[in-house]
Amino acid sequence: MTEVTWAPLGAILLVVCLIAMLSRRIGLPYSVGLLAGGLLLALTPDPPDLPLSRTLIFDVLLPPLVFEAALQLEWRRFRNELPLTLTLALSGVAIAAAVVAAGMHFTAGWSWIGALLFGTLIAATDPVSVIALFREIRAERRLSIVVESESLLNDGVAAVGFAVLAAIAAGASPGAATVVPAFMWSMGGGVVVGLIVSGLALLIAGRTDDHLVEITLTTIAAYASFLIAERLHASGVMAALTAGLVIGNIGSMGAFTDKGRPYVLGFWEYVAFLANSLVFILIGMHAADQPLARLGLTTATAAIGFVLLGRLVSVYPLSAAFQRSRWAVPSGYRHVLFWGGLRGALALALALALPPNLAERQAIITTAFIVVAFSILVQGLTMPWLVKRLDLGRKPDGEAVAATAAAS
Repeated sequence: MTEVTWAPLGAILLVVCLIAMLSRRIGLPYSVGLLAGGLLLALTPDPPDLPLSRTLIFDVLLPPLVFEAALQLEWRRFRNELPLTLTLALSGVAIAAAVVAAGMHFTAGWSWIGALLFGTLIAATDPVSVIALFREIRAERRLSIVVESESLLNDGVAAVGFAVLAAIAAGASPGAATVVPAFMWSMGGGVVVGLIVSGLALLIAGRTDDHLVEITLTTIAAYASFLIAERLHASGVMAALTAGLVIGNIGSMGAFTDKGRPYVLGFWEYVAFLANSLVFILIGMHAADQPLARLGLTTATAAIGFVLLGRLVSVYPLSAAFQRSRWAVPSGYRHVLFWGGLRGALALALALALPPNLAERQAIITTAFIVVAFSILVQGLTMPWLVKRLDLGRKPDGEAVAATAAAS
């Protein structure tokens, strides 16, 4: 990197540190503070010039964020909620995408392929935004597991659906004979790549007690699983998710030394802080540059409304379907799942990856920035209040069980 490139990065990191300190002091969600800071930074006379691209988000920042989130998930809890979270991820993304696509087609006049691409990229909640927020507000353990797991899974589903639609936009056949195998390979292939890469990393880690080597192996696993899967047209998100789950759970059984594990977790906590910070502040800086006037206030407002409507009609009916099962979702959880469905980095990465020949490309990018900014600033800012209002803050295990039973 040149000296010119390091200068704006250094300025941004200094701003990040100041915002982190201020946010914690005044009780503001960190992600909200960073986005607001990015917006203000963009309005200064000589703002730092650091580009926000699909490559930066997708290939540099997203792999460690997905991997770190999965690294912290307990497999037992993740597995216990899998029927619920898979339903919300698979059916929920499809329902939300359809609602948004239909709304934008009929109100904004977008083509069906453009509206479907936007509906798919904006339908999934973003694990970067969601997990950063929920770790701060310390919601009940089960609620956090459900929200975080769903955000990780539906990211993979949205990325796969987007890839299939982008291929159709580029001229591929839209028939089930090609779409279904492509979708299955993308999801299943990502899991397989994640298993292979993490398995090799654990095999090598078991032969050393050097914590620096262990940290390096996890770094290789995070990026290699994501990038190899993408190269094979499988889901990088699913690969990094799988690798993180395997290393976080199986690695603790002996592949990593007792001495090395705290170092590994501490390293990934720092990497997540750094990547999260860059994502949110860059979103804020570049959201300020979007040509809102050309898009129109009506279109922007409609997009926000349809995104919220899509989330509403997917969360409440699908949650209700589990009401008489052991995966029953208390009413308070449903409200948090609906309003806590923040959008973020993945939506922007996919928007920036839209085919250049798509007529609505710039309008979709601008709209995605607006929806993401609304989601983080408005929904993110009010989420701590909602969790407190519903009395869903983390309690001792006995109290949490009693509160969940009472809420349902």
